[in-house]
Amino acid sequence: MIVFQDFYRNYKDSLLAYLLRMTGEYEASRDLMQESFTRCLERYGRDGCKPSLLFTIARNAVYDRSRHIRVQERSELQRRPESVHPEEHHLLREEYRRVLNAIQQLNPDEKDLLSLAATGIYSYRQIAQQVGISEANVKVKIHRSRMKLKKLLDEGE
Repeated sequence: MIVFQDFYRNYKDSLLAYLLRMTGEYEASRDLMQESFTRCLERYGRDGCKPSLLFTIARNAVYDRSRHIRVQERSELQRRPESVHPEEHHLLREEYRRVLNAIQQLNPDEKDLLSLAATGIYSYRQIAQQVGISEANVKVKIHRSRMKLKKLLDEGE
């Protein structure tokens, strides 16, 4: 059994990367990462939290956050102004942001599958078990999502 501190150290970076791909927002991803580890620890104890469970908790937290944001946006009269100024960022950050924006254009299922695959933690079989579809279907959907993402990035150039 892995001690929770070791579990946290082993999975914090990959969970943060997954959440960044899912939300496109660094601060929100950090908050969701901490919330996911906390929920996992509170509900399953120090020895009960497994990577697949942690990522499921994180995915559900992203969906909860998205629902909450949609409710807030409906009640707001005006949207918040965009505070990103690309001229202030380095080329690498601009490219990263461009990729994140393209990922946000994918539908939630595509984004989820692609993000799970990109973590490098899960095999296609494990992803299939986690989302409840066949392994072959996971492979096809991930391939199609990658092609769609490539097309979005090519169109953006």
